[in-house]
Amino acid sequence: MADASLPDLLRFYRDLGFTELRAPRIFAATQAAAASKPRPAANLRPAPLSPAAPAMRHEPASVWNYQPSKDIIQAGTGDGERVPEQILLKIQQDMGECTRCVLHQGRTKIVFGNGNPSAKLVFVGEGPGSDEDAQGLPFVGRAGQLLTQMINNTATGEGISIQRDDVYICNVVKCRPPGNRAPEPEEMKTCGQFLDRQLDAIRPRAICVLGGTAAKYLLDTSVGITKLRGEWQDWHGIPVMPTFHPSFLLRAYNKEGKRQTWEDLKKVLHYVYD
Repeated sequence: MADASLPDLLRFYRDLGFTELRAPRIFAATQAAAASKPRPAANLRPAPLSPAAPAMRHEPASVWNYQPSKDIIQAGTGDGERVPEQILLKIQQDMGECTRCVLHQGRTKIVFGNGNPSAKLVFVGEGPGSDEDAQGLPFVGRAGQLLTQMINNTATGEGISIQRDDVYICNVVKCRPPGNRAPEPEEMKTCGQFLDRQLDAIRPRAICVLGGTAAKYLLDTSVGITKLRGEWQDWHGIPVMPTFHPSFLLRAYNKEGKRQTWEDLKKVLHYVYD
């Protein structure tokens, strides 16, 4: 952020949850350097993604033989109307006490997902950690607390009236991988059928995929998250914004990753809620 003004820097760190800064000389020097450079006019409200605009198109790795109309009929109003909350409940019932892959052997609780069933924005991570496994809820550990701060503070800073409870959050796999390792491709393929159904039930305006593992599954790509992040992708007609996983941002040296994720989050929030 070499060309950022002092207010921009303070706002950036505030939105990431920092309440105290102890490097005034660095900020003053940054501000002075920025003042000596001509700055282009900034537009903090990116243009919405045009349906006709060219975009990278990826199909998910596990399309599965799931028929959306079946869930709608069984969990709808009887006249074909979609009822996301009831459809999600039906999917969770279908999952049951899942033993479809080896991940069930070490789990404490299945972490299905939570949030607003009619959310306009869904966040997708790779899998539960130890805190999530204990509570049965996604993103409640340190990374989850950071994600909550990022959603709440960035939305407030951008004048968007949403908080974490207004979005829906889930993972590709619903059981904690041993030792918090990355899920194996076969595990994601097995469990991903339920993620596909969750996303189809909610049909959000956009999906924010967190981290390279989840992005590779959802977008069926081998491209790394560093190259994918910040650029709109597609999942069955729903725009997808890949960005870094909050656990990656917890590393002390990763200031640039935090700035990039902050920009990605602003982009997706404005697209969904403007």
